[in-house]
Amino acid sequence: MDVTTASAELKAKQAPLKERYRNEPEAALITLTADGELDGSGIACKVKTSTALVEAGLHPATGGDGTQLCSGDMLLEALVACAGVTMRAVATSLGMAVAGTVHAEGDLDFRGTLGVAKDAPVGFRDIRLKFNLETDADEEQIATLIKLTERYCVVLQTLKNSPTTSVAVTTS
Repeated sequence: MDVTTASAELKAKQAPLKERYRNEPEAALITLTADGELDGSGIACKVKTSTALVEAGLHPATGGDGTQLCSGDMLLEALVACAGVTMRAVATSLGMAVAGTVHAEGDLDFRGTLGVAKDAPVGFRDIRLKFNLETDADEEQIATLIKLTERYCVVLQTLKNSPTTSVAVTTS
């Protein structure tokens, strides 16, 4: 499918959604959910995705054996997925032909996670997102593509603008 056709199809699919959300703002508020099951044996959490059940565990730097998914890796994977999909949607909407790769990396100091140093942060210190693009677009078009991808990437904006987060517990 050529870029012009893909752009027209995407706009046709999104037009009624945009119109509805303009007229009924409350319809645009969606609660996404994720669920996990604490494994009774071992240090793991089974996470239900839309296509599979995956098992997350400790990163090898914290005592894991590397056979389970690491939640830090999953966060970076979510960023790559969201940024990639967002970029493709923006490029399609703009009628730009874009291919290539998306790469994310983040720096962690595991002393914080393991409670070894109180001054070491728990979590990522820095995260870097990189696109390696194959495109005929000029510099101005690429700048627009990046600006809009950054603006509309849900995971990137969530990381940049930490939302209010709460924790609750119930027991049975």
